[in-house]
Amino acid sequence: MSAILLLADHDNRTLKDGTARALTAALALGGDLHILVAGKDCGPAAAQAARLAGVSEVLVADSDDYAHHLAEPLAALLVALSGPYETIVAPATALGKNVMPRVAALLDVMQVSDIIKVVSPDTFERPIYAGNAIQTVQATDVKKIVTVRPAAFKATPAGSAVAPIEPVPSSPSSNLSTFVGAELARSERPELTAARIVISGGRAFQSAENFRKYLEPIADKLGAAIGASRAAVDAGYAPNDFQVGQTGKVVAPDLYIACGISGAIQHLAGMKDAKVIVAINKDPEAPIFQVADFGLVGDLFQILPELAKAL
Repeated sequence: MSAILLLADHDNRTLKDGTARALTAALALGGDLHILVAGKDCGPAAAQAARLAGVSEVLVADSDDYAHHLAEPLAALLVALSGPYETIVAPATALGKNVMPRVAALLDVMQVSDIIKVVSPDTFERPIYAGNAIQTVQATDVKKIVTVRPAAFKATPAGSAVAPIEPVPSSPSSNLSTFVGAELARSERPELTAARIVISGGRAFQSAENFRKYLEPIADKLGAAIGASRAAVDAGYAPNDFQVGQTGKVVAPDLYIACGISGAIQHLAGMKDAKVIVAINKDPEAPIFQVADFGLVGDLFQILPELAKAL
């Protein structure tokens, strides 16, 4: 039986939703599955990983070198551990996109990025051309490096058994990069990629103040995450981590509400897999209405306050 190693995305205390979703794809490969939890004081995250269904073993690399999940030390660790593994998998989150290309380069193999379906242990489907076409890729390298689009898979639930947790030694630090600092946006709302409901705004809001004034009351009442188009982010109405689209985050919530978003192909690539799409736009010819399940033509500055009051 082939062996598979999954790189966990976590904050040292809890696993991120993308890990359990990538695990679903990794289990479809049909091998003995191990999860690598690398960080600093990451025991709580490792314990969560050990409870996921289908996991045979959890490897823990606890070191100051991995405290901030820098690409260089993590890639060196994965390469050092790669010997028995036929496939190394990671969610296509900021962590996976940062680390896995370096792993592929160090191993001198191709990477299969952002898969949405496992056809066989060496064949995968992935979107191209902003999601307008699906490419089937066969990886012929001895070792396969794969990133998984979390929105395309359901999260693997906790199982009845607890996998053993084994420590692994850290790899020598290359000192190629150094953590300087982080400025993180704090929010009580759900994480954008894991939220069941997402309400997003576009350039039509005209200012950051309007963006907050009209979207936040609805998001609070629905328990929704707030997203934004690239145009809104570029205009300074919303922070970068709100961006949904080809160059932002890919989401697949139960409900996606697009407010004042025209529906450029780059934005659609990030949200068209939502189960229900609601579009609010004053332009009846806006492309967003072509993918929306429900559309409302009108002025969002009138419609959104009425919606908030009705909720």
